[in-house]
Amino acid sequence: MRSKPVILVALLLSAFLVNLDTTLVNVALPAMVRELHATTTQLQWVVDAYNLVFAALLLACGSLSDRFGRKGMLLAGLTVVGTASLAGGFTTSPEQLIAARAVMGLGAAMTFPATLSLISNVFTERTERARAIGLWGAIAGVAIALGPIVGGWLLEHYSWAAIFIAMAPVAAAAVILVALAVPTSKDPDAAAVDIPGLVLSSATMLLLVFTIIEAPTYGWTAARSVAGFAVSAALLVAFIAWERRAAHPMLEVGLFRNMRFSAASGAVTVSFFTLFGFIFLITQYFQFVRGYGPLSTGVRLLPVALAVGAGSVAGTQLAVRAGTKLIVTIGLVAMAAFYGWVASTISATLSYGIIAAQMVVYGLGLGLTSAPATESIMGAISRRKAGVGSAINDSTRLVGGTLGVAVIGSVYASVYASRLTATMPAAVPGRIAAIAHQSVGAAYAVAGKIAALGHPALGQALHYISTNAFLRGLTIGALVAGGVAAVGAVLAVLFLPAQPATPTAYEAETAEDVHVSQTQSRRPPRPTSPRPTTQHRAGP
Repeated sequence: MRSKPVILVALLLSAFLVNLDTTLVNVALPAMVRELHATTTQLQWVVDAYNLVFAALLLACGSLSDRFGRKGMLLAGLTVVGTASLAGGFTTSPEQLIAARAVMGLGAAMTFPATLSLISNVFTERTERARAIGLWGAIAGVAIALGPIVGGWLLEHYSWAAIFIAMAPVAAAAVILVALAVPTSKDPDAAAVDIPGLVLSSATMLLLVFTIIEAPTYGWTAARSVAGFAVSAALLVAFIAWERRAAHPMLEVGLFRNMRFSAASGAVTVSFFTLFGFIFLITQYFQFVRGYGPLSTGVRLLPVALAVGAGSVAGTQLAVRAGTKLIVTIGLVAMAAFYGWVASTISATLSYGIIAAQMVVYGLGLGLTSAPATESIMGAISRRKAGVGSAINDSTRLVGGTLGVAVIGSVYASVYASRLTATMPAAVPGRIAAIAHQSVGAAYAVAGKIAALGHPALGQALHYISTNAFLRGLTIGALVAGGVAAVGAVLAVLFLPAQPATPTAYEAETAEDVHVSQTQSRRPPRPTSPRPTTQHRAGP
């Protein structure tokens, strides 16, 4: 008999691997410029190729895992992640690395939904399922925050390639543990593969995420951006129309009428919108304004990582007792309060003690929001369709995170550029001013060069105004993120049920399975007994 704790460790290690890679690569980008001579566009695609393929194939892989087996899909996904990561460490050009990252995205799409769907099928009672999902949410949040720490340490001791090579043995360990500990699981009543549904869902996610990624570069109202969103919407409508009339749909679209599912999905989207927006802002603040190195930056993110873990574990347990609505709303309010606190206090010399306290508030808010919302999503669906349900949860996380970086990044960049233009000293040459507009890091670099060339006062002035422009952009970006979290809290109050009013498909199915198992285990009653069940009652 397999041990549930060992099963959970195997699944958590697999989820940790995928989430770690989401932020691990970012700290290596400057090294790739030096050693691979990668352009800014190529660096963007080193990051985005992974996310794009990951997002596009999540629903497809979740559906296929339900049909053909979740354990097999998980093992295959871990193998792909490990192999592609190892290959990425030996690439010699940006193009090769981008290709390796895309394959890693495929492996992540195969791996991540299977971890959550297997948890839902192994841990069937709500309290134990909530505890397991809380740990799953904790490991995801911790891995995302630990990415810069692990990456920074590897960069200080080895080359950028070590970041990819180091993933391979971790993936191999996860494969061995899953193979030995995790039981097989699939939908026993799976019908034929819904190929049109798979194609339409993949195309919708691919185009939507691609458009979100590209929109800050070309403009949110540019023709290509508007066309991308319009075609994405058309594909989504086509997908819904097909699923409504398909004999065996991959996704029961009527599920979204269940507020326990759809409102919780919205809460997950909001929480990851703010998470990736937070990482985008704080890593630049630490590295540029405060001058911390990659490893030092990562270490200073530990308060948020630990708080996410604590909030996730506590949040699911509290949601079972006090209701999902209350706990998720408290979490969203905490995230909104964090961003308001940041916007009102941020400066170039703010005490790290205050920053750490702010991060604890944010981490607890994220944990109290995302983990209980995920438990609500998985509890609203049948265990037989757990792969698709998990994929939807994962898709909301990925789309929310991508939107967070794109929207908050666009807001920050716009405010930074306009503030810099308004305060730029007239003595700064136009070419230097153009470079300073690219980023605060570029502004600091040219300010240093100006000072080294015999103009220290001008260099100091450029450094000062670029810092103020950055802080202004960060402040407005924080207010936007806080506003999104506040709106999410209001929507949670209005639409998210406190507890399921009736047994969910998941819970009813679990009860049915238990009843059948108990019935089959009883001995046949003696014909003469008027009440055969009483003969088999357990004693006191």
